[in-house]
Amino acid sequence: MEKGKIIKGAFILTGANIITRLIGFFYRVYMAELIGAEGMGLYQLIVPVYMLVWSISSSGFSTVISKLTASEKAAGRNPVLILRLSALLSVSTGFILGAAVYFNSDFIAQNILKDIRTALSLKLICFCFPFMALGSCIRGYFFGMQNSLPPAVSQVVEQITRMTVIFLIGNLLIPKGIEYACAAAVTGMCVGEIVSGCYIFLSLLSKPKGHRYNKTGGLVSACGLILAMVIPLTLNRLVSSLLSAAENILIPLRLQLYGLSKTDAVSEFGRLSGMAMPLIMFPSSFLTAVSITVVPAISESCASKNSRAVKAAAEKSVLFASITGFGAAGLFLTLSDEISSLIYGNSSVGDMLFMLGFLCPCMYLNVMLTGILNGMGEQISIFTNGLAGSLICLAFVWFAVPRLGIYGYIFGSLAALVLTSALNLYRVNKNTALSLSLSDYLLKPLLSAALPCLICLKLKETAVLPLAPPLQTIALCLFIGISFTALLILTGAVKKSDVTALLSPVLKNRRIM
Repeated sequence: MEKGKIIKGAFILTGANIITRLIGFFYRVYMAELIGAEGMGLYQLIVPVYMLVWSISSSGFSTVISKLTASEKAAGRNPVLILRLSALLSVSTGFILGAAVYFNSDFIAQNILKDIRTALSLKLICFCFPFMALGSCIRGYFFGMQNSLPPAVSQVVEQITRMTVIFLIGNLLIPKGIEYACAAAVTGMCVGEIVSGCYIFLSLLSKPKGHRYNKTGGLVSACGLILAMVIPLTLNRLVSSLLSAAENILIPLRLQLYGLSKTDAVSEFGRLSGMAMPLIMFPSSFLTAVSITVVPAISESCASKNSRAVKAAAEKSVLFASITGFGAAGLFLTLSDEISSLIYGNSSVGDMLFMLGFLCPCMYLNVMLTGILNGMGEQISIFTNGLAGSLICLAFVWFAVPRLGIYGYIFGSLAALVLTSALNLYRVNKNTALSLSLSDYLLKPLLSAALPCLICLKLKETAVLPLAPPLQTIALCLFIGISFTALLILTGAVKKSDVTALLSPVLKNRRIM
């Protein structure tokens, strides 16, 4: 796969991710004000069920379709059969799981989520599962064909729909109580998935036919190939989702052993997972985009036995992850209270943002390494490494949260990410023999982030900026971002060729216009 295609695809997805996450910020802020921290905590109890169904019916198929589509295309074969078979299996699974959750919603709410107020939301969310499955399959096909625009637009459509729905129905349902407030948020998510799924399906139907391909192998062999890849990947996501669900269910319960009431425990959980974590993940928009586009890129290079291209793509991806991780860590460690006040109007999640800031380098690196390993077909390694990290995190939830509160979970997340990142990096290095310079990949990004942040702390202490708090926070964020970028270029951590390659899609489009 050409380097320009990776960059162009990542550039399109980055733009979409930034737009959707900006919209998501407004959505989260509005929801936090509308339904409060307890409502956000209740909403987050629904998310594990959603993620569990997504893991079984959608996530594995999306990655496999992306990988197989790229491989079939590289071999000159038509990948449409792969898409059709995968979509049939995925959507059927979505229907079955949706029916199972719908007719057992009261049992799940009462006995698993431990809060009967989630029953209505569980019923509502079931209607989006088939659309979610179909949309995931078609997005995987587009990624495999190196066409990132339809999936990118579908992300924006989903987020806009989600926010529009909550604006329209929020004030109607919320006065009826916290149960209906949570249902309003879930309805927005459900309608967003349905509209997004319909949009991406129409995009597929309107796609112009390309050049003629050779026929893919028989139906049975294609189905066997799909299942051979989907089953381990789905098991990986399934176990991860089950462990994540266990964490989300246990955290409020273990917080009560720490001394919090049920309402305060759910609120604390809502502040962490519904308010702080979305902020922490926002700077990873570019990495998520690169991680998605790197799967078919590495898959295609592996199919053509181009080990040099695989190694180059892996090294560049790890470099981007290191740079973004240290930059984000510096930002949240320096301006945690200010960012919380700017986004949510108070510093209620400032302490959490500060502690979560330490997770950024390993968290972002792990996002990228998982994408690289998926492209290499290392689903078993992803599964075992992720399982080890999840078990550590779950152990901290059980033993540390009753003693340290929510920070026990954050410490567990850090320990799990360090282990998982190290194991994933070891596996990537074993396959590609990475040439990672300690100076370029660690010291230069770290120093480039540390210097602006230290200056920023000094500016805060001396109060030399005569600006209102919101404007001051924005000014300091811009100062850190610009200074960090400049130091990366001056130290040679980022080469001029990297900047040119990153901006080439924009420059090309401007010349066309």
